[in-house]
Amino acid sequence: MSKNESTSTPAKILYRPIGMLGGLVSGAIAGIIFKQVWKLATPQSRSDDAPKALESNFSLGQVLLAAALQGAIFAFVKALVDRGGARGFQRVFGEWPGN
Repeated sequence: MSKNESTSTPAKILYRPIGMLGGLVSGAIAGIIFKQVWKLATPQSRSDDAPKALESNFSLGQVLLAAALQGAIFAFVKALVDRGGARGFQRVFGEWPGN
């Protein structure tokens, strides 16, 4: 699809449930990946859970590191799943669902 072409409204509407499902799937996958990465990054930790903002037994640095890592992993996985879903949609329906 060239830069000047726009996606039709029916294609955008048809893609919406696919995009929502992709968001749920990417969130679940990102959560699993983050837990595994956090375990590897903090082998000395007694808990498998990353520190949360309101937990007082963690430093601000630990909380911010966990949040940044989690956000980066989520954004990466979401972009990968969204792009794959859009490419699959284009193969099936012949039209890119974005733009």
